[in-house]
Amino acid sequence: MITTPPRGMRDFLPDEVRRRQYVIGVIADVYQRYGFEPLETPAVENIETLLGKYGEEGDRLIFKILKRGEGEASGAADLALRYDLTVPLARVVAEYRAKLPKFFKRYQVQPVWRADRPQKGRFREFYQCDVDAIGSSSPLVDAELCLAACEVLRKLRFTDFELHVNHREVLTGLLTGCGVPEERHGNALVALDKFDKVGLSGVLQELEDRGFEKRVSNALTGWQGVRWPKEWREWMVSQLPLLGDRGRAGAQNLHDIIDLLSKTEAESYVRVNPSLARGLSYYTGAIFEIRVSDLVGSLAGGGRYDNLIGMFLGEQIPACGISLGLERILVVMGQRGMFPEELTATAADVMLTIWNGAQMADTLALAAELRSAGLRVDVYPEADKLGKQFKYASSRGVPFVLVVGDDEAARGEVAVKNLATGEQTSVPRNGVVRFITSQSNIPS
Repeated sequence: MITTPPRGMRDFLPDEVRRRQYVIGVIADVYQRYGFEPLETPAVENIETLLGKYGEEGDRLIFKILKRGEGEASGAADLALRYDLTVPLARVVAEYRAKLPKFFKRYQVQPVWRADRPQKGRFREFYQCDVDAIGSSSPLVDAELCLAACEVLRKLRFTDFELHVNHREVLTGLLTGCGVPEERHGNALVALDKFDKVGLSGVLQELEDRGFEKRVSNALTGWQGVRWPKEWREWMVSQLPLLGDRGRAGAQNLHDIIDLLSKTEAESYVRVNPSLARGLSYYTGAIFEIRVSDLVGSLAGGGRYDNLIGMFLGEQIPACGISLGLERILVVMGQRGMFPEELTATAADVMLTIWNGAQMADTLALAAELRSAGLRVDVYPEADKLGKQFKYASSRGVPFVLVVGDDEAARGEVAVKNLATGEQTSVPRNGVVRFITSQSNIPS
């Protein structure tokens, strides 16, 4: 039998789970302090909920679930694993609009699935850590979402990340000004979004291969290297005739968002990135990505999607969000050695030995006392030579081993062995909790 998981999917052993829980805990803590509430949705959605929301390339990566019974043989699908957390959120808002507050702020940490080609930092099953704000088109919303994501990374001890920003309406204005019909905009933006992978020459070739004229390529790529704020403002003024009303409004909105960020601790991270397009078709306004130099791809991405909820609800509701990629964060943190040392700690603070079979009930009673005091306690499951029990505890990195032999039981004592120093101390049973918690690195 094959025992490896499917390609692009992984098992997580205890040390890995501790790291994941640590990062998720930091993310949830920051999001909650920004006033966001938790939400969970099913792993499976109706296929019509997902199709048509991500663009042609995104739709091809949806994991479809075959119909049961006769439909299975035909290959027809009516359900699918969720592709992201944003479209399910839009469905939830449409379903429960009357029960939700006017301005609904939610965070969600759950797995998603994509039928993608696995590579470094890219998996078929992975967690997204989303934070979204529904109900307002204010640039303050966009700025605060970026601030929350940046604060998460700072709490995780990232110092060299960059917050790349752009605006879909600026790109739309440029394409419209070049005479590109709206139904072909997505095709052009998919090519532009490959800039980081294939470079300027690669994007120009891709646009040519897709049938776009030279003036379209020049409009989309001609502002590479434009710096915020002076050069960017000069470029915007020079492009006013081409941008049109939508493009000018988008440029002003992007300016307002960056202006807000420039007055916060996130100022040093902000970069205007003309090549940023974000491949998903539902984005309508400002778009964001957070990057570090030693990772192909981004640590986070998102933007404004004011039309998506309307696909379900029949009325337009402004929305904006950003998603942190848990897997990529973990990869970079692991490569850089960024995890706190205490995460390599053991599963237990103390292990209790079993002297003989008759002692098991008393051992469980002592374990209960220690656990009620907040200690993590493991119990060796069977009577065995003490040497073997000490060796087992050492292999798991447990710092203290407790022994209650016949002599210790008669005296009402517990022998406590420090495996790091080899020192063994006899402690009154009613004082063992105080003794253990007085040692370093043990929670009180």
